[in-house]
Amino acid sequence: HSFYKLMQGKTVIAIAHRLSTIMAMDRLIVMDHGQIVEQGSHQELLALNGIYARLWAHQSGGFLIED
Repeated sequence: HSFYKLMQGKTVIAIAHRLSTIMAMDRLIVMDHGQIVEQGSHQELLALNGIYARLWAHQSGGFLIED
């Protein structure tokens, strides 16, 4: 949680392969082949049922609990 305290009130550009690291951020941008293909919050991206949702399902394997 100290990581999130450090970022509070700041604009942060984070690159992550582990989606659980960034799921609490306000805005996520999904890129594919150098192009922005999706953007939004974690919940918004899951609702799109696109690349982010597929990656989330693959990485979480049903074991990660969302708040």
